[in-house]
Amino acid sequence: MRVMPRTPRISGAPLRSLARLARTRVGGKALYQALRAELRIDGLNQLPERMRGDVPLDTKPLQARPPRAGQDAGLPVMSRPWGGSGTSGQALTAAYREGKVSPVQIVERALASARELGAHTPSVGPILEYAADATREAELSAARYREGKALGPLDGVPCAIKEQTAVRGLARRGGTSFLHGTEAADATCVARLRAAGALILGTTAMTEYGMSPLGQNASRTMPRNPHATDHVAGGSSTGSGVAVATGIAAFAIGADGGGSIRIPSAMNGVFGIKPTWGRVSRAGDMSTGTVSHVGPLASSPLDLARVLEIIGAPDDADGQTLGAPPIGPGSLERALGRGVRGLRIGVDENEWASTAPAIAKAGREALAALEREGATLVTVDIAHARYAASIGYLSIGVEAFAAVRADWQEHADEMTHDLQVSFASLARVSASDYVNAQRLRAGVRREVRRVLGDVDLLGLPTTATTATRVTDAQMQSGFVDASALDAMCRFAFLANLTGLPAASMPVGRDENGLPIGFQLVGDAWDEATVLAAAAHLERIEVARVERPKFSVRLLD
Repeated sequence: MRVMPRTPRISGAPLRSLARLARTRVGGKALYQALRAELRIDGLNQLPERMRGDVPLDTKPLQARPPRAGQDAGLPVMSRPWGGSGTSGQALTAAYREGKVSPVQIVERALASARELGAHTPSVGPILEYAADATREAELSAARYREGKALGPLDGVPCAIKEQTAVRGLARRGGTSFLHGTEAADATCVARLRAAGALILGTTAMTEYGMSPLGQNASRTMPRNPHATDHVAGGSSTGSGVAVATGIAAFAIGADGGGSIRIPSAMNGVFGIKPTWGRVSRAGDMSTGTVSHVGPLASSPLDLARVLEIIGAPDDADGQTLGAPPIGPGSLERALGRGVRGLRIGVDENEWASTAPAIAKAGREALAALEREGATLVTVDIAHARYAASIGYLSIGVEAFAAVRADWQEHADEMTHDLQVSFASLARVSASDYVNAQRLRAGVRREVRRVLGDVDLLGLPTTATTATRVTDAQMQSGFVDASALDAMCRFAFLANLTGLPAASMPVGRDENGLPIGFQLVGDAWDEATVLAAAAHLERIEVARVERPKFSVRLLD
């Protein structure tokens, strides 16, 4: 992730000077030492040996027990963003079947609206590059509905894809200014969505190489937060979060290495899930390393469930998926009707004490609502949790830098200045620091499996603060802000380091009207229980997608 010593936010000319300094031998070393202190990496060396394990030999998630076999309580499945006026796959497909509107009309409205949002100053336009075949695909979908041969619940549903994931006919730039070339084929997840009839509107803007959780990228006209455009929209799946929040798309594909699905979900007030490691193929996606997952953001748990069922299957092109148990047809959607009676939800008080008061209040109210609905709250103590972000920064930082070493050597001058600062610092990380982090990661995995042997879910904040304020000048030049970065990632890395499924859901707003995210982490391969709890929070209207200031209505 982007890293800096704790100083006031740096942008503009001071940032350019810092980038030049960082790329010197002395400057890079000094920044790395500051990084170690700022992001609490120094403290990792002082942890007792019992918190470590052997360096993990694989990334297979450690499962505490078989997935919970919850009973379908027959509860109604809700999907009512903005009180029913927002964009949901369920509403769209119902309108198609009834002949009230056609997929062609919806796609045309979505594309036109996306361009209108992009024309605002500052921009709230989520689409970076538009798919030339979107209207043609919509015509085929409309024909299927006329003939009563719709392909399923995603047929005719508009969606958007993070620009690091291959979409045929479009470039896969990964947030950079120098990667070009048209993709000849879809990534596996995109191909599966297309085969299910989903309509690809285009690709969404992201932060450069996904290395910022905040939403800034000086090489892009990045969309601002549609709830308040003087605030960031989160990252790195920035445009994907904005696409869903504004109603342009019912769902979008993102990627999450340190919260990059859950953070923009929280910042924009939508739902998002990072699946179990190996659940969704990364073939055709730029994600590398041991912590990055591909998954959906959506306007409802129902859309998350439907998308995950389509994209969550083994893929020969990604060996990490070959050990994933199959998702039974319709099983995730059926799980949404379970309710939460009998669920045991672990609550680590130390984690809740580390967040902003408004977030703690909304999250605790969500936990109390689950308890009233029949769940049991269980106090747990995950000693590793408070160190997970520091372990995660080392893990994703070193892996990301190693993956783009050639680009760094050839294109460093073309990278944004804040990324130059990050990569110059990461180049100084020692092998000892990285291996120590992996040994501690083994301890995290072991400890979380122990805790999940007694509870079904962990209830955590998604982020430590809501979206940070930003100026036009800072967005144009880029900026570094270690405090804001750490606030976004503080609670995200526990699920990335363990490979466990984790979802964020919108549970209210702070005193400035900015959305607040609440996070649930489940056991390996048990996305069903995570989604069931999220759906119940939506059902009792504790979690809900609210209409932002900038939004569109695809359905009249």
